[in-house]
Amino acid sequence: MELTEPLQFDHEDRRDIYEYVESHGSVGPRGARSALQMDPRPFGHHVAILKRDGVLEEIDGELRVAYNDTVEEEFEADDIEFTIRQARQEDLTGLVGAIRAAIGGGEYVDAETVADVVDSEGVLLRHNELESRIFFVACINDDVVGWVHLKHPEVEKLSHTAELTLGVLERYRGHGIGSQLLARGTEWAASNGYEKLYNSVPSTNEDAIEFLEDHGWDTDAIREDHYKFGDEYADEVMMEIDL
Repeated sequence: MELTEPLQFDHEDRRDIYEYVESHGSVGPRGARSALQMDPRPFGHHVAILKRDGVLEEIDGELRVAYNDTVEEEFEADDIEFTIRQARQEDLTGLVGAIRAAIGGGEYVDAETVADVVDSEGVLLRHNELESRIFFVACINDDVVGWVHLKHPEVEKLSHTAELTLGVLERYRGHGIGSQLLARGTEWAASNGYEKLYNSVPSTNEDAIEFLEDHGWDTDAIREDHYKFGDEYADEVMMEIDL
């Protein structure tokens, strides 16, 4: 299933099953059926159709939203081995922790917002009538050390754009992990029909601005004094790249 595809269901029960799974992130079939008060046979029939159509998948006995990108890539740089793959629901705690650690003093407001939203909802992947989001994570020994996140508002006039945030734990920077994450996110967005990615950071986050510029991003606009850190104001640098 692509994030850009509109969600359409030809049966109300299938829509209800999908929405229940999507809102919970990962659920057992029995628990979902009980919560939705459906009989076993029709529930199993509708789940089979949702799985056949690539809308839901079942992993380790849990139903979850299905996405097409299941590739896990392996990399080695400076004696550090890491993998990059699509995030799974069970990565939630480690991912939120990595985001909070990576943003440090809070100079990456959009990423901080992502962490707050995901933590409060308890759900990583989203695809509903309001928004869609997907994460890819960089892992060392199964520990999340970096991420790239893409969020797409389900608004027709913005259907060609997505917001991207990205970060790597400080101790693992300088080994190309961020570049590989950015490449994975950008390639995924391009292959799913997006035409433009954007990202906003405070002007004080010079490392992030330089990193994006080195990878072909441009400054689209600047909003003066948009952020306030204590008693100090900072501009918002709105960056974008055409795919």
